[in-house]
Amino acid sequence: MSWIEAVVLGLIQGLTEFLPVSSSGHLTIAGTFFGLSGEENLVFAILLHVATVLSTIVVLWAEVSGLFKGLFSFRRNEETNTVLKILLSMIPVGIVGLFFKDTVEELFGSGLMLVGCMLLLTALLLVISYFARPHRKEKLSFRDAFIIGIAQACAVVPGLSRSGSTIAMGIMLGNKKENVAKFSFLMVIIPVLGEAMLDVLKMLKGDESSAFSTIPVYAMICGFVTAFLSGAFACKWMINLVKRGKLIYFAYYCVAMGLFVVIYSLI
Repeated sequence: MSWIEAVVLGLIQGLTEFLPVSSSGHLTIAGTFFGLSGEENLVFAILLHVATVLSTIVVLWAEVSGLFKGLFSFRRNEETNTVLKILLSMIPVGIVGLFFKDTVEELFGSGLMLVGCMLLLTALLLVISYFARPHRKEKLSFRDAFIIGIAQACAVVPGLSRSGSTIAMGIMLGNKKENVAKFSFLMVIIPVLGEAMLDVLKMLKGDESSAFSTIPVYAMICGFVTAFLSGAFACKWMINLVKRGKLIYFAYYCVAMGLFVVIYSLI
C-alpha cells in the first residue's frame, strides 16, 4: 500500500464515517480498485475507524467530558442514564463481535455485489426516516437505545451505513434528530476502540495471520492523520445536516452508488 492510497482511504473513511453512506462500503469499493486483500482491507479499516473515533471525542468533547463528570459524581443523574443507554446499545454489536467475528471478516472479502445491495438498503432506511412522522420524544429511552444498538449491529455488513442505520432508526422511533445524531456518534466509541485493542494485542503476540505486518508504517500514519482531520470536519457537518433534516439527499447518493456498484459487479 502506497502513501497516496493510504491518504485516499483515510479521506474516504473520515468523510463517510459520519455521513449516512457507509464508510465500510466505500472502503471495500476503494480497496477492491487498489487491489487490497479482504483481510488487509479490514485491518486498515479498523485503524481508520480508531482515527475517526478520536475525532468524535474531540468534536463532542463537551458531551464526553460531561458524561464522565456526571458518571463520577456517583449519583443517578442524566449523564449516568446516558452512559447506561450507551452501554445497553453496545450489547447487540458485542454479541456480533464475540460470536460472529469470522463471519464479518468473510463479508469484507465477499465482493462488491453485497456492498451495492446494502447501499440500496441504506437509501431505503433514509427515505423511510425522512417521511416518517412519529410522535416526537424529548428524551431517548432505554428501549430506543437497545433498538438503535441492534441497528448498529446489523450495520457491520459492508455497505450498510452505521450512522445512517442508527440515526434513521432513532428518528423512526420518534427521537429528536440532533439527540439521535450525537448518541449515534457516542455509542460507537467503545466498540471500535475495543476492537482495535484486540487487534493490537493480536499483532503484539506475533500472530502471522495479522495483516498489520503487510501494511507499511508510513501508510498507517498517513491514513490515520487524514481520517482524523477529515472525520472532525465531517462530524461537525453531519450534526448540522441532521438538524436541518437533509438526509434525503444522501439517499439519492446511496441509490446511485449502489446501482453503479451492482452493475459493475455484474460486468
